[in-house]
Order: sequence, then structure tokens, then C-alpha cells
Amino acid sequence: MRTMTRLDVQPITGALGAEVAGVDLGADPDDTTIAEIRRALLEHCVIFFRDQDFDAVQHKRLARRFGEIFVHPNYAGLQPDPEIVMIRREPGDTRVVGEDWHTDTTMMARPPMGAILYAIDVPPYGGDTLFANQYLAYETLSEGMKQLIAPLRAIHSDRLVAGPNSKASVGRSTKARHDETWRETVNTHPIVTTHPETGRKVLFVNVSYTVGIDGMNEEESAPLLRFLMEHGNRPEFTCRFRWTKGAVAFWDNRCVKHLAINDAGPFRRVMRRVQIA
Repeated sequence: MRTMTRLDVQPITGALGAEVAGVDLGADPDDTTIAEIRRALLEHCVIFFRDQDFDAVQHKRLARRFGEIFVHPNYAGLQPDPEIVMIRREPGDTRVVGEDWHTDTTMMARPPMGAILYAIDVPPYGGDTLFANQYLAYETLSEGMKQLIAPLRAIHSDRLVAGPNSKASVGRSTKARHDETWRETVNTHPIVTTHPETGRKVLFVNVSYTVGIDGMNEEESAPLLRFLMEHGNRPEFTCRFRWTKGAVAFWDNRCVKHLAINDAGPFRRVMRRVQIA
């Protein structure tokens, strides 16, 4: 039987992020609770839960309460369950998954709505994750810049993070596809998108996947993209989450960027992620 729950939602910064208490995510929450979680996500862009305990089957069941599971094309075939990405950082690794500011998998025609990340093994310190509010990134641009980028579309590709010419997996335990059979996925998205549920405008470019602007050459597009990407990471747009065992982060991929900090030193870090289409 699904349990009835009244949530306690506590914001953690002025920009975005909230910790949510009063729910056992592994217990198949009732529809009212799921609706409350979704409202908290839409309001705060990323929400966090502590002291959760659920296995991979329960993790996928939870994700499906918010949409279909998204299978990441560059990890499929490299992990036992294509619907789950296990993100491992071992002592001695020099790189980690997601160490550049990025929005997940934006080379797809329809990038994922969000992701639910669960902490299995965390270091005593280090390995935090940063999130940045891309509503604020857009809203704080000058009116002139808003007019300039309004009609522009950015080119998104996965060639920087996967494929035989990418070095993204060198030095890290979690490998993406880099074999010769890999094929690049490319799509364009407006530089300014509109969130389908809130109706708010979002700055939608990121370091990992945005490689150019449609209709411009690299010399023309690079300076503009560099400015927009760095603007989107301003400290006042961000929050920082310190992981504990059993913690969960659920972010709205349509309006945030995030970054994994590579500072765990001699410690192991193991996370389980399910993305939502």
C-alpha cells in the first residue's frame, strides 16, 4: 500500500535547490506525494533527499512515476542494465564523470527531462556536486543580448564526450563509448528555450555538448558561446550539495546545469543514476 506523506521542503540557497524530508522514496509514494515532489522540483529546480534506502528496482520504479526511463546511448552496452548508469570514482582516478558544467545528453533531439542520482558509497569529504539555475542565467542578461540570441539555434553534439576522437574517459573508471562503431549524434536547439511546464525562458548551452551556433563559423560563434556558458555559472546562480550515504539528488535537466567536483582524493565514490525521458 502506498503511504500518505506531507513533505517538508527547505530551500538551501536563494538561487535554487531544496532539501525535502518526510518521504520514503523506496516505499512507492502515493500519487499526491509524487505530485508534491514534482511541484518542489519545478519550484526549486533541484531537490535533495537524505537517508534513503532503495535498490535498483525501486530506483527505476520511482523514476517511472515521473516519465519513461531514458537510456543513455553512450553508456548502453557498457553497463549491466542499460536503464541504469553506475558512476564510479576509484582512488587513483584523475578524472570523473561530469566534471565540466553541463546539461545531460543535449545532443538528443529530445534531451532527458531529469535524473535521479543515488549515493551508494561516498567519501568522508570531497565529491560534491554543483548546480546552476539557467532561468536566472537568462533573466540576468541585458536586453540587447536577449534580442541578439533570441533567434539563434545552437549545435549540440556528443563528439566531445564519446567516440574514438574523445579523451573524456581517460583517467576515470566509468567509461563512455569510444569504439569505432560509435556514431556522432547531432541536433540543434534554441539558445533560449521555454520550459514546457513553467513557461519560463531558459539559457540552454553547455560546455560538454554545445559545439557551435547554426549559421555561424567557429570564429564567430566561439566568443558568444564562451560568454553565455561562463555567465550561466556565476556563483549567485548556484548551489552546492554535499553527499552522504543514501542521499538523493533529483534535478530538472530542462533548467539547470551541473558539475561534479573532482576533489575526492584517495576515496571511492559510487553513485547510481536513472534518467527520465
